[in-house]
Amino acid sequence: MTAAATATGGAWIEPSDCDVDDFRAQVSRDTALADYPFATDVRENVLVYSAAALARADRRALQAELIHALADGPGVVVFEGAVADDVVDRASAAFTTLIDAQRAAGTAAGDHFGKAGANDRIWNAAQKLAIHAPEVFADYYATDALALVSQAWLGPRYQVTSQVNVVNPGGAAQVPHRDYHLGFVDEGQLTAYPAHMHRMSTALTLQGAIAHCDMPLASGPTMLLPYSQRFVGGYVAFYRPEFIEFFAAHHVQVPLRKGDAVFFNPALYHGAGTNTSKDIHRMANLLQLSSPFGRAMESLDRTAMVRAVYPALLAMKAAGRSERDLANVVNATAEGYAFPTNLDHDQPIGSLAPPSQVDTVLAALADTISPEALDVALSAQNERRIP
Repeated sequence: MTAAATATGGAWIEPSDCDVDDFRAQVSRDTALADYPFATDVRENVLVYSAAALARADRRALQAELIHALADGPGVVVFEGAVADDVVDRASAAFTTLIDAQRAAGTAAGDHFGKAGANDRIWNAAQKLAIHAPEVFADYYATDALALVSQAWLGPRYQVTSQVNVVNPGGAAQVPHRDYHLGFVDEGQLTAYPAHMHRMSTALTLQGAIAHCDMPLASGPTMLLPYSQRFVGGYVAFYRPEFIEFFAAHHVQVPLRKGDAVFFNPALYHGAGTNTSKDIHRMANLLQLSSPFGRAMESLDRTAMVRAVYPALLAMKAAGRSERDLANVVNATAEGYAFPTNLDHDQPIGSLAPPSQVDTVLAALADTISPEALDVALSAQNERRIP
């Protein structure tokens, strides 16, 4: 990892690692175009690249530059003209059809960091586009700029998920945040993860967005705080008022044109901006590009395991075993992660993530519900997760 990323010397993130003056020192720097020979411009401290020019560049050297930019540099890059206009238009038409179908069905999508129902969102947009318009999907994801930066950050076998977000006129800004994985962990649990996990989390995903319309400043393009990914305590600190205030005073926004793409380190502080325009329905395809290594070696039927073990857990509780003992058994038995899931049905309303199976079992134990009642809850949870 980088020198900045290893600044935290202890095993855990401590209060001293969340000092806003240290944060200010990390982000108060300028991006020099001369340090990034493949870039064409610097706007608001954000590196800008021409997708057309990148096609002729030395790929390995360019990817090395992108790695440096995302890890130690501003943490965010823009590719101008990443997706051809006609391909974007065809995808936009398909997405609009899917949104219209959602509205007709009376479904409103939640939002991790914004008010549910205020805007339009398509969860699992990659799968829905592939099934609804496979030819459009193929042309869209043939985009080499997407592959170039994904392979630079994650290696050759990255995985794509996406959510389409339409911020309608008057749509309010999101709260500033970091992203998946640790960005979706409840505030009270973050310091239970050791400092090296805070550093590692940034290497597991790459965030991106493709503009499906022109995005002038009035439309509220993504608010960004360059260099904020360098601050190790940032997953804990972004909840704190002084950090939210600092972001409000110092964030930048870069206008985009249709077909432009922005990619950023998931630890970069960011959030959708307020759409103050009268008539721009700001559509972006939000990309989450994931490492293929975040999976276990064996596939287990955790639900079957829970059903088998839960009566023993009830007996342990009745015998006076400690909550820690019970939690240890649950963590070894149930699925502890809420993702991947079907966010159409298993939405994170009122929280950053839907409940995991571990959460469901611990809640059942707390209330001492019967195995039959837990079985109903598990079946319903599994049903919500099915694509």
